[in-house]
Amino acid sequence: MGEGENKHDKFKRLATQRVTNAIKKIELIGNLSSSGYEHTPEEVEKIFTSLQQTLDNTKSRFSKSKKEETGKFEL
Repeated sequence: MGEGENKHDKFKRLATQRVTNAIKKIELIGNLSSSGYEHTPEEVEKIFTSLQQTLDNTKSRFSKSKKEETGKFEL
């Protein structure tokens, strides 16, 4: 963390950088749809299934509570 940077500021800074980078990479995948490439519908489906699975798994990591992640039992 930078000097004077709290955890939330660090999250926002890193999230902005990482999401921007991810969007650019996804846009590059979209460039494969041009006429300069050949692909099958099955290949396209495999790409988007994999991307969606990764998004779903990543999103679920944000909804888990700290208690679930530590495996501690509490009544």
